Amino acid sequence: MSGTPRLAWIDAGDPPGSFPDPNSALRDPDGLLAAGGDLSSARLLYAYRHGIFPWYSQGQPILWWSPDPRAVLLFENLHVSGSLRKTLRRHRYEVTLDRAFAEVITHCANASRGRAEAGTWITPEMKSAYLELHRLGHAHSVEVWMDGALAGGLYGVAMGGVFFGESMFSLRTDASKIALVWLVQQLTAWGYRLLDCQVASEHLHSLGSVSIPRGEFLALLDRYATTGGRGGNWQIEISPEF
Repeated sequence: MSGTPRLAWIDAGDPPGSFPDPNSALRDPDGLLAAGGDLSSARLLYAYRHGIFPWYSQGQPILWWSPDPRAVLLFENLHVSGSLRKTLRRHRYEVTLDRAFAEVITHCANASRGRAEAGTWITPEMKSAYLELHRLGHAHSVEVWMDGALAGGLYGVAMGGVFFGESMFSLRTDASKIALVWLVQQLTAWGYRLLDCQVASEHLHSLGSVSIPRGEFLALLDRYATTGGRGGNWQIEISPEF
């Protein structure tokens, strides 16, 4: 007779790869894999490579997740609605990369992510960890500027040919969608293949994201996350037509 599944605990001093098999994650809550550890760059990069990401609230231990199914955006499936296409064509905005990473993550910390603890999961420790990943050239931001002010954006982690989206925000209508469309266009030009959306949402689904089994997602990481990619600070190198 099998007992109740126990959540794996990781000590801060354990090696970066001290995660259990993602396929052993709990079903309730969906995808919870382990707790503890730290947010060192080495541990975070190992986690992303193996389909794992941190999400927790202030006062909790670090919680590590690998949900099943997994929300992803294959670039060929990007959907741009007619109204969004009109907004994109007006060019009443400017899009940049890595110009204001700290500002983007701060805005994301104050915005809803579509979960029950909206706005609480980007703790000061999380911000510091992703700022360090950005300094090392692994984490990147997209900024949308309107009338000289930051209107929306997103940030995430890049590895091989995969971009792992973490969070986005909008202060003006469609600003985060503009950021995502431009990011996909630029990543496609650079040879990237996949954007990890982590957990499904109506917002992302409207742009073409789909949910796939965790095993299929891990296979895509084995295929795309090991080669290619661009380090350092990113800059826009495209002039997309919409």
